[in-house]
Amino acid sequence: MPQAPDIDNSTRAERQAYIDEAFACLGDCDLCGKCKMLHGRDADEVYADYIDGKRGFLDITMQLRRP
Repeated sequence: MPQAPDIDNSTRAERQAYIDEAFACLGDCDLCGKCKMLHGRDADEVYADYIDGKRGFLDITMQLRRP
């Protein structure tokens, strides 16, 4: 998976496409873990600030990983 587009050098559509690709369902929940990482929420909801260019992808991801 390529690195997330930087919010300063990408369009909203590019960021949306990245989230769509990065969190596409693989159909093997036991092996994947994406839904668990998102705490059962939709990726578009979790990464809405990234998609809208308000916060960085890594910032949001690190917040998700905090207990």
